Amino acid sequence: MVLHSSIPLVDVRTPAEYNQGHIPSAFNIPLFSNEERVIVGTTYKQAGREAAILLGFDLTGPKWSGFIRQALEIAPQKKIVVHCWRGGMRSGAMAWALDLYGFEVYVIQGGYKQFRQWVFMQFASPYSLRVLGGMTGTGKTRILHELRSLGEPIIDLEKLAQHQGSAYGSLNKLIQPTQEQFENNLAVELHQLPPFKPIWVEDESITIGKRVIPRPFWDQIITAPLIHLEVASEQRIAFLVEEYGKLDTDFLIACTERIHKRLGPRQTRDAIAAIREGRMEAFIQLVLTYYDKTYRAGLARRDHQLQRADVTITHYTQCAQQVLQAAQQFQHPLS
Repeated sequence: MVLHSSIPLVDVRTPAEYNQGHIPSAFNIPLFSNEERVIVGTTYKQAGREAAILLGFDLTGPKWSGFIRQALEIAPQKKIVVHCWRGGMRSGAMAWALDLYGFEVYVIQGGYKQFRQWVFMQFASPYSLRVLGGMTGTGKTRILHELRSLGEPIIDLEKLAQHQGSAYGSLNKLIQPTQEQFENNLAVELHQLPPFKPIWVEDESITIGKRVIPRPFWDQIITAPLIHLEVASEQRIAFLVEEYGKLDTDFLIACTERIHKRLGPRQTRDAIAAIREGRMEAFIQLVLTYYDKTYRAGLARRDHQLQRADVTITHYTQCAQQVLQAAQQFQHPLS
């Protein structure tokens, strides 16, 4: 992690391995294609290590000059860090070739597997968290970012998950990372925050879309002190109409149909009719009945410190300042 801040990092695993999960901001120069790795792996199992190495050189022979040219584009100063899955043959071969050309090469011992162990360690570490809660439409994400502008460390879980949490949370455009990549990105962000200072996060369920907050970290969220935003319902509805009202009609209908069991048949029918007729305020009011009930149930299960903050959504910087004032009222220090 220290080297990576100043020297480019190259992941030499296959494109499929890289896409499944990689160290954030690492470049991919795959030694083998997805298909070639399968062939080499089969050879290793059936004929042994030496046969697999010979086959590997046969497959990569014409590629070496291309690998070096890619590395020069990534690291023109000719300093580079490389890794594969376990810090074995693939990264060793790439390091050998780049060293021969004149690069100063570092190899990550233990490879990506070791990085993943480091990732899990980040979630198990204790954090001093402050949780920003409130019913749907209270502008939690915008206030969270205002807190950052005021110098407060934050983790935006919804941004990392590329989803806003509700049934409509993809906004018909967001594509979620893999679970593995979500975990990697979260771990690196946690590592980069200043130590010994409370971290602000939004109150979330354990799932954000199809991504799952790592349990050790989520357990800390649900036991951390919470600032509950109290916002007038008319302001919440106006905020959500602005946020979701312009989305594609078919998308809104499909999302509403997916939660029909929780909304109930009558509310589902009325909500879809409101969408089709362009009555966005009526649609929002109908679905908020479900989301408000769900949030209240979750809030009732919390048995830790809770501080309420009445805010008016007019200026988000002022909202953030009100939140910070409310946080000072906790009985026990957070750091």
